[in-house]
Amino acid sequence: MDETEWLVARFVAGLRALLPVRAVWAHGSLALGDYQPGRSDLDLLALLERAPDPAERERLTALHRELERASPLALELHCSYLLPDRLADPALDHLTWAHRELLARPVSEVTRRELQLGARTVYGPPPAGLLPGVTDEELARAVRASLMDFWRPALPRWHLWLRDDWVDLGLYTLARATATLRTGELLTKGQALALLPEFGVSTAVLADLRARRYGGAVNGHWRWKWRRSLEVRRVLAAGIARAVCGAAGAQR
Repeated sequence: MDETEWLVARFVAGLRALLPVRAVWAHGSLALGDYQPGRSDLDLLALLERAPDPAERERLTALHRELERASPLALELHCSYLLPDRLADPALDHLTWAHRELLARPVSEVTRRELQLGARTVYGPPPAGLLPGVTDEELARAVRASLMDFWRPALPRWHLWLRDDWVDLGLYTLARATATLRTGELLTKGQALALLPEFGVSTAVLADLRARRYGGAVNGHWRWKWRRSLEVRRVLAAGIARAVCGAAGAQR
């Protein structure tokens, strides 16, 4: 058993000892392929029988902290804790462990479609029949809203685009959103990376992305990060406009 499988098994065992768990599913790169240990997020969903009380929330936090001490991979472990009576509406928040704390956030239409296409059932029954599906129209509407309501307003905030995580997530999101709006397809990050030259991303920025995803030398000099930020913001501005306009034209 490799470290990732060991971590997932230990998480499920610890979770079941704390709370009544109906199912645990993996999505994202672990389910769809292209999972890179130590670089990819470890995305999980747990369907609970009931909401945890305050004491159980504290023990849940302690479980995640214990896993982080046991394995560095647990620093990238994210899990949303779903409740049966809140599954139908994608806008409803669910208790979620992310960024090393408990938050409240929805389970997006993209995540729900990932579960329809290629969920990995870690424990209990599969999501089919338990988690309502997402139509193509609902998926496209959510993707357009993400581009227009989150990513486009973030472009003027130049300081964000000096950060590697914003550069990576922004470019991967652009490629994946464009593919979804065109064909309904959900791309892995590896497939998204192969699509990015279409948007005018330079070979230097592509190499930068590839090095962080698959390993290699990374340029951390501030001058490089500044030049990269200008390119990425330009690419995203044009790409978002093209993706949204193209999707709107296809609907007419």
